[in-house]
Formats: sequence, structure tokens, C-alpha cells
Amino acid sequence: MTGHTRGTSTYRERNSTADRALDILLLYSADKPVWTGAEIAARLGVARSTGYRYLQSLVTAGFLEEAAGGYRLGPRIFELARSARAGFGLSELALPVMRSLAARINETVLLTRRSGRSVVCLDLVEARQAVRLSYERGHVLPINAGAAAEVLLAWSDPHEVTSVLEREPLERFTARTLTDPDQLRARFADIRKRGVAVSQGELDEHILGVAAPIRDSAGQVCAAISIAALAGRISRSELPNVQSAVRDAAATITRELEARDG
Repeated sequence: MTGHTRGTSTYRERNSTADRALDILLLYSADKPVWTGAEIAARLGVARSTGYRYLQSLVTAGFLEEAAGGYRLGPRIFELARSARAGFGLSELALPVMRSLAARINETVLLTRRSGRSVVCLDLVEARQAVRLSYERGHVLPINAGAAAEVLLAWSDPHEVTSVLEREPLERFTARTLTDPDQLRARFADIRKRGVAVSQGELDEHILGVAAPIRDSAGQVCAAISIAALAGRISRSELPNVQSAVRDAAATITRELEARDG
């Protein structure tokens, strides 16, 4: 900025919108994943109306999203995270298992997690006979279509599921997409019984998906591993073996997470 000399002070003005946005994002932690507008305004030392403007800018950009009781991190955070993964994160831990699964069944394998009303593809391993999919690493997917999305909601808190499914109408992508909350809840109950989700043609025509939940060291479902294949490539007789392979892969990643964090 004109009128200021570099190096005269270690103090840096933090009144720009960018600075305030960073201040807000840095408030979030595993211990406090949801903040109210009033709390954020108080921490920033600004009027509630000013804090609300900053929040709305972050919501519009996808960095935050409204949640029960306030605001939480949004799907754009996961998109950025895919480019900044460092150390030994979930993707790094899961990738060897994903590669093994892709080689075992020769189908594309995805690692996904949920963010509010969206599902984010964290990583992907393509098989030799790759399927042309409508998503890739970092892509944000709908919450009501496909095996991975259904697995991620199946073990979520029922009140949170209600908020996700009924806050606004769900989008239909194909004739097989479920948009009725009660039908989806029935699907989730069945998935919990079987420990695996199977979907066909809900998001992409002719694509079969099989997904299983990955649990963190606390036993909570934190992600899903799934395969995406042309439905004609997996026969009815082969499907149980594919489901077993996906469940085994999810269990292996879960054990790795427990060992890492235990």
C-alpha cells in the first residue's frame, strides 16, 4: 500500500477482507468444527453485521457452509487440500490399498469423504480398463447419488441426515436417482445391515458402484472406498466377490488408521 514503508515495523495491518477470511478459517479445529456468527464476530473484534459479510463471502466461495448451530468448513477446503497433502494423511495411507484393490478387480477405485451436502473425491486409482467418469480428484459430488455418497450418509447422525436431506430439494441425475428422503433412509438402513452399498446408474448411466465405510481411530465413519465400473463388466455372480474385496479394503485402511492414531 502507498504511504507505508516496508521494514519499519513487524506489525502487519490485518484489516483487509483476505486477512479477515484467513482469521476466520484459522479458527476451525477438530475440537471446534462449528462456529456461530456471533462467536466469530467477537473473536475478530468486529460488529456482527461486519462479521456476517465476511462469512457470506466465504460461504459464497464454498470455503464455509451453514450447519446446525453456525458455520463449518465447506467443500472448497477439500479441493485445496488435495493439492497440499503433506505428511502421512488419509490419501497417502489409503493409496497402497487402493492400488491393490484396483489390481485385484481391475476397476477404478475412489477415496471419498463428505462435506455437508457434498461428497469430495480425495483420490482415485484407475485400472487398466479405465472407466470414463464424470469426476476426478478434488471433484465435488452430490450427496444423494452413488454408492460412496450413500455409505457416507448411512452412518451419519440421524439429525444431521435430516438436515442434509430435507433442507432443500435433492437433485435428480438419472431415472434411478433417489430424491425422496424416506426412500434414502430406507436405503441407508439396508446399507448398515450389509456393510456395503451397491448402486447402478444413479449418477452416471451404466456405472455400477460398490462402496464400504472407512472408520477413524474413534470408530466413526470418516471416508469411503469405492469402485466404479461399467455395469456390464461385473456379472451378478461376480458381484459378491467385488463387495467382499471392497469391504476388505475398507477394513484394511481402518486398521491402518487405528495403528497410526492409536
